[in-house]
Amino acid sequence: MVRLTKIYTRGGDGGETSLGDGDRVAKHDPRVATYGTVDEANAIVGVARLHCAGEADAMLDRIQNDLFDLGADLCRPIRKGDEALRIVQVQVDRLEEEIDRLNEALAPLNSFVLPGGTPAAAYLHNARTVVRRAERLTTELAASETVNPLVVTYLNRLSDHLFVLARHVNSDGADDVLWRPGANR
Repeated sequence: MVRLTKIYTRGGDGGETSLGDGDRVAKHDPRVATYGTVDEANAIVGVARLHCAGEADAMLDRIQNDLFDLGADLCRPIRKGDEALRIVQVQVDRLEEEIDRLNEALAPLNSFVLPGGTPAAAYLHNARTVVRRAERLTTELAASETVNPLVVTYLNRLSDHLFVLARHVNSDGADDVLWRPGANR
């Protein structure tokens, strides 16, 4: 468990921060930008939770915890013999099971869905887009450094999960806002 007794340390005042292994890097380091974007997605999921109840809220509760695990994974470079907290397959599997179960009850789509509908759905769509950005940053980081491949898989699945959950909280798709190609020409 983490114990935080002092919130500010002044250690970052010069534009550097510490990774999970204690290494110091610039605050604009790609690894920091990547896990910072995961943190941003987590904050938006928290706002979405204000508009959710029951099963949707419980799913988002688990997702927020997973996103903290994922951030911890990203903030600690992989080294041989390392026993750091890492995203594991069971976390990806749970997302897939929830996606399949939720999607089964939804009407098939005949158009792309625009972000909106209920407040919960709008925030879930917002979170989905930030998760996609985190996924892009993670793949960019993985091109130059070793990254747990399940991080990319989890983020990819999570964006799908947030999309399906947005449709679910939109009265199982009844309140979806559908794209009308060329409607305003």
